[in-house]
Amino acid sequence: MVHALGEIRRTLKPNGMLIDLRPVEDRWRVEVVSSAGWQVSGSLTDQPIGVADDEAAFKAMREAESNGWYVKEKEGEFDFFYYWDTPSEMREYMQSEWEDFEKLEEDVYRKTSALWVSAGADARVRVRVKMLIAVWKKL
Repeated sequence: MVHALGEIRRTLKPNGMLIDLRPVEDRWRVEVVSSAGWQVSGSLTDQPIGVADDEAAFKAMREAESNGWYVKEKEGEFDFFYYWDTPSEMREYMQSEWEDFEKLEEDVYRKTSALWVSAGADARVRVRVKMLIAVWKKL
């Protein structure tokens, strides 16, 4: 990752900005939403490869900063939501797309399904993903 940050730096104009935008593993919440509101049914389990990827990304940015390539101008977090019409669609998506990074435990799936059934016809399920955004200025 540090090599890639060096290549980005090489191509940025003087005082150019690098935007670091990525999800951060943080036991993302599973929720059921409807016109009546929303309820938390549990959290996903972070998988070791996802946690290792986060650690590597943070380490690479610290190293690029200590090399004098960038200085952090701003940093913040925000929520990003993935939505599905049914709990089974959510589970299928996670098994095919997130299997290495996040795990939907069976007890969370059962609770999500129960809440979804009782929430009414307009109910959907979602995962609240923690996103990081940081602005780095090229030195």
